[in-house]
Amino acid sequence: MDGVSILNADLHCHSVVSDGTMTPEDLAARAAANGVELWALTDHDEIGGQQRAAAAARAHGMKYLTGTEISVTFAGETVHIIGLGFDPEDPGMKRGLEETRGGREARAREIAAGLAQVGIKDAYEGALKYVGNPELISRTHFARFLVETGACRDTNEVFRKFLTDGKPGYVPHRWASLKHAVQWITDAGGVAVIAHPARYKFTANEEYALFTEFKTHGGRGVEVVTGSHTPAEYVKYAETAREFGLAASRGSDFHSPDESHTDLGKLPFLPGALTPVWELLADRIR
Repeated sequence: MDGVSILNADLHCHSVVSDGTMTPEDLAARAAANGVELWALTDHDEIGGQQRAAAAARAHGMKYLTGTEISVTFAGETVHIIGLGFDPEDPGMKRGLEETRGGREARAREIAAGLAQVGIKDAYEGALKYVGNPELISRTHFARFLVETGACRDTNEVFRKFLTDGKPGYVPHRWASLKHAVQWITDAGGVAVIAHPARYKFTANEEYALFTEFKTHGGRGVEVVTGSHTPAEYVKYAETAREFGLAASRGSDFHSPDESHTDLGKLPFLPGALTPVWELLADRIR
């Protein structure tokens, strides 16, 4: 694999193993049909779909990198750190992800209790219908249930009305620390990447602190081109990558054909004059 920025790499998407709606095999087929050459499945806090994804990628002639997306708490916000190219059998990685998943059920029951107070009954049971892995029940699963019941038109409306800070279904969660998430990834031989940085509600100083601490702990990449970034944000985070000496990643953050704004493999290519993250992982690509 060469490191050119025009490679059609999609290194951020989700399957039914976390909060996507498609199997790893169906995602691989969709990615290949859309021209993806290098792919990674990055389920939230979970690596249970990695063998299936890698096998499906090979069957469709794509190169593959192992992946996950770890939830961390930084400056009071939930931040996502993508791990790429790690050993999925690494015991430290497995243990850390298991601990991170541990608090999701209790949080989900608190979300359901909050929704019940505003007249939305049986939300926990309703959300479970959309969960492939009960350990990974999330706000997205509640959102799909509320759309099904007609409480909202789409999942974006659910988040605005019920599941963000100050709304009846919002329950904060204390995730892993930034230091630990980066350490799990790097100790397992992978590269840590800050996912979709434009999504976080940080001040300029907080964002600078995030990138500084991430780099200090051994983080090496940032998602520059991703489904939730605007063209202006591609430019901004390309500059940030250069400022901090980070490699650039590209990923759609695809969850579902019905919910995702950007399809697998359909993003613009990385801007020039950046080091693509896959250049750091040439020996890890399968």
